[in-house]
Amino acid sequence: MDPAAGQAARHDCMTKIKICGITNLDDARAAIDFGADALGFVFFKESPRAISPKKAAAIIAKLPVFITTVGVFVDEPRAEIQKTVEETGIDVIQLHGEESPEACRLSRRVIKGIRVKSLESLEPLARYRNIVSAFLLDTFEPHMSGGTGRVFNWDIAVEAKNLGRIILAGGLTPENISEAIRQVKPYAVDVSSGVELVKGEKDHQKMRLFIERAKGAG
Repeated sequence: MDPAAGQAARHDCMTKIKICGITNLDDARAAIDFGADALGFVFFKESPRAISPKKAAAIIAKLPVFITTVGVFVDEPRAEIQKTVEETGIDVIQLHGEESPEACRLSRRVIKGIRVKSLESLEPLARYRNIVSAFLLDTFEPHMSGGTGRVFNWDIAVEAKNLGRIILAGGLTPENISEAIRQVKPYAVDVSSGVELVKGEKDHQKMRLFIERAKGAG
């Protein structure tokens, strides 16, 4: 095998890392410096990590090229999503509510968030698999759309890989990320509360450890 091709293949197999709930440029730059592949911006107004499109646009404008930016929405009208996409320039749309498969046909690639309670939680995936680019699996919690900080049964995530690319979320921390990747081998991992000082503000030491250990496990 050509050495360059072999290196590219290994990179493609590595688990990607998304740091979500970015609210300021300092955290965004630190995440990138530590090796994050993607940054998530939450446009759900009820979230403690919510950010305005104007502020997100200002942060994104200062990011280096080749960093993927993800906008997180919950049951937002299509017109509002498109308006935010145009204002911010985000690369990927993450839908984390009760959006139908048809609502996932948008102007950007889409990640569909699925809240996992049991194996039966995977039943809707078949209806979305030919529409969305990946599924983000988070822990089911009544009255919460995400950011629960709780782990679900990772065996369910392994089963979900039969239905598409899986982004593992829900209670991931620097302490459990290595085991999570070894067990699930997901396409990507997503962390927010597990690397925070307070809601909406990242702990840079935890973020560095999380990314280092995720890359080491991959």
